[in-house]
Amino acid sequence: MIASLIKVFIPTVLGFFVGIGITPVLTKMMYKYQLWKKVSRSDDENENMSQAFKQIHKERKEGSEKSTPRVGGIIIWGSILITTGLVYLISIYIPSPVSDKLNFLSRNQTLVPLAALIFGALLGLADDALQILGLGKKTDDVRYRYIKIALITLAGLVIGYWLYAKLGITSLPIPFDGVLYLGWLIIPFFILVLLAVFSSGVIDGIDGLAGGVLATVFAAYTTIAFFNNQIDIAALCGVITGSLLAFLWFNIPPARFYMGETGMLALTVVLGVVAFLTDTVLLLPLIAFPLFATSVSVVIQIISKKYFGKKVFRVAPLHHHFESLGWPSYKVTMRYWVISIVCAISGVIIALIDTRL
Repeated sequence: MIASLIKVFIPTVLGFFVGIGITPVLTKMMYKYQLWKKVSRSDDENENMSQAFKQIHKERKEGSEKSTPRVGGIIIWGSILITTGLVYLISIYIPSPVSDKLNFLSRNQTLVPLAALIFGALLGLADDALQILGLGKKTDDVRYRYIKIALITLAGLVIGYWLYAKLGITSLPIPFDGVLYLGWLIIPFFILVLLAVFSSGVIDGIDGLAGGVLATVFAAYTTIAFFNNQIDIAALCGVITGSLLAFLWFNIPPARFYMGETGMLALTVVLGVVAFLTDTVLLLPLIAFPLFATSVSVVIQIISKKYFGKKVFRVAPLHHHFESLGWPSYKVTMRYWVISIVCAISGVIIALIDTRL
């Protein structure tokens, strides 16, 4: 038990300090090369932007989108990859019982999540690059959105097949009620989950919001994986948590940079994979409830406007609805953090009780 705790604790702390260490260098580069959206929302959004959305942003610093880098997610996945690589290389070139024990790179637990992380990071980076190059309107094009969905679906197909054929995942544990056998249908189900989690990326809209929520979610999965005796996954989730906390250190208002698609896509894709590997995919809506609520709010708003001609929320996603009601952004962020902690703890408790019944 002590050895397993150390295996999770040391990479987690290392991930945090690696993130803190690389941030000044990366931040300097982001500002030097002006890696921010070249046209602000107020300039390039179409005329259909709601007045409520304009209202909640009008008191924010003018032109802030033009001067804040949007690729801060590089700090997160960069810290994760550097930490993973360091621990692995130490185990190879400085072999010892300790270094071998600390290495958490394994084929059956962490190889697939890391591959998913890299895929999401690169796809998101390409998305951010279009914004930075002043091609932002292309990302609003319906065809472009379909391309992103198609790529996520393709990734889900490949990863889902690996989970089914290589790791033997064929069923879904139902909390307190046995398992649901799906066989090969686990592949399309994984694709649906991946698309659902991917859609929750719209939570990245207020300084500190996404970083705090995701750090809580991955901390919960660190705990779940640890008590499932999936120590390598626990270590990886710990590193992700540490890296997110390092990002959050600099992202608390006023944000030094935004997470951007390169961060959100990387984290949401790997979250879906981790949920399957830890047999908690049906608990994911609870553990990551703020992400789930954000995604659902957008779906409800779109359906209501299209078929009923009215809006359910003043603004979607949900966090902007609260802003439009007059809540300061910091109040929205802090309350989301509180709700995230409560839901994550509840999900962890249910998962732990279920595994012991």
